[in-house]
Amino acid sequence: MLAGLVVLPAAGCSIRSLATGALADSFAGTGSGFSSDDDPELVRDAAPFALKTMEQLVPEQPRHVGLLTALASGFTSYAYAFVQVEADELAEKDLERARPIQQRARKLLLRGRNYGLRGLEVGHPGATAALLSVDPADEERRARLISGMGKADVPLLYWTAASWALAISAARDDMRAIGQLPTVERVMARAAALDPDYDQGAIDEFYISYDGGKDGGEAAARRHLERVVALGKGHKLGAWVSFAESVDVTAQNRVEFQQLLEKVLAFDVEEAPERRLVNLVAQRRARWLLGRAGDLFVQ
Repeated sequence: MLAGLVVLPAAGCSIRSLATGALADSFAGTGSGFSSDDDPELVRDAAPFALKTMEQLVPEQPRHVGLLTALASGFTSYAYAFVQVEADELAEKDLERARPIQQRARKLLLRGRNYGLRGLEVGHPGATAALLSVDPADEERRARLISGMGKADVPLLYWTAASWALAISAARDDMRAIGQLPTVERVMARAAALDPDYDQGAIDEFYISYDGGKDGGEAAARRHLERVVALGKGHKLGAWVSFAESVDVTAQNRVEFQQLLEKVLAFDVEEAPERRLVNLVAQRRARWLLGRAGDLFVQ
């Protein structure tokens, strides 16, 4: 009887671990269900519950890479597609009311980044400390760690760098955060070196905005756009929106700006049902940008 009493709690823990592991596997694959939805508002309202449910599994499955990747991508996508968009649209009318929403977006982006770091930590102990450090003495250790990451790490490398870059962009007066940009660049560059075609040009989509915002970055951004169009078969509308917003506005190329955004709005999202949600979000952004053209371009 005593032996049985000792074994039962252990068996209970084992069963619980198996159950949460299966649940974590299920949640790790939920992205496709959201991405094909035709109701962005429904997904916006449902996403926080799904993300919080996944978070509850982390204490039971702290080394479940799929779950940590899903949380990194989920928080990043939700923060950018819904919270950041709300802040941008509100800032036009009421900057004070937009500011706390902008801060919330940044906090969610950093939460996504932190889950990405936790996922990398599973296969590369010390990754979090090395990547977050701004001490020049850690540079060699950081470079060695990044170069040791393999193709299986690409999703985590991508989402960690993407969320991190967006969070830095949302706090341009934070000099410590800006000082971390070289690390972000190295993380994304490693993903690009390992799998340049990841998710039909997702890394190129990142570089459209990243390079497009730099002086002289138009040519590089245009090359990335061409790759996304080729890899994504013209179904990734966000790439054209990013190019119009980051490159054409900077270059004051209003003609191309309007052509690209009108092309986005003319696209039938049913042609790519697996990307229906993100394309609807891109069309909303395109519509908003076209409405602001008078403010974005010098007459």
